[in-house]
Amino acid sequence: MSLSDRFYRGRVCLNVLAGSKQNARDIFTAAEGHVLVGVLSKNYPDLDSAEADMRDYAGLIDNALSIGLGAGDPRQSAMVATLAGRLKPQHVNQVFTGVGASRALLGDADSLVNGLISPTGTPGMVKIATGPLSAAQPDGVVSIDTAIALLKDMGGSSVKFFPMGGLACGEEYRAVAEACARNDFMLEPTGGITPDNVSAILDIALEAGVGRIIPHVYSSIMDPQTGLTRPSQVSELLLMVKERLG
Repeated sequence: MSLSDRFYRGRVCLNVLAGSKQNARDIFTAAEGHVLVGVLSKNYPDLDSAEADMRDYAGLIDNALSIGLGAGDPRQSAMVATLAGRLKPQHVNQVFTGVGASRALLGDADSLVNGLISPTGTPGMVKIATGPLSAAQPDGVVSIDTAIALLKDMGGSSVKFFPMGGLACGEEYRAVAEACARNDFMLEPTGGITPDNVSAILDIALEAGVGRIIPHVYSSIMDPQTGLTRPSQVSELLLMVKERLG
């Protein structure tokens, strides 16, 4: 399945975490391929072990691999960029300042690379200081339109808006969605998204006119005992998407 086909009716693709290779396979089946399966770089002690394991994951799920940082950890940025270059996955999660390096190492424009921006408390303004050094400095705040332009300059594909706290920053999220629609840019809402609020979060983006949306639904659909994402809940999420898009 091509990356474009991952998006149900060209609009929505799920992003969920895999707790094992079999779990990744089960998730992929439950989502009928309309999913990017997250594997976190933070879970590996070194690059070589991460590369070998993630290559196995990619082979099981038609390369619907989403290389993750791990809770947006900026210390993982360089590792993620290097893995992206080695593995050529369909999706790469990055801090804002890691986007350019990831795109350069990928060597193509096909894979999706998001850039992490964070809420500020003011609709229309976002924090872009999310990198290894900049995250420790006073907040770098710019307009969402400027942030999107910078991401485009660096070869980014989408905004990863994190941490959202579900609908806790709803007005800020709506402003981000409207800017993504204005600038023909993808949107990836992330953080605190659950089966109870995901439909409202998706509706805000759809109503704003965002072309492509990748909601990240993580711990809320994972079994806390096993660390595995529940395939049944992935199926339910896909059903919700289908109901929204017809």
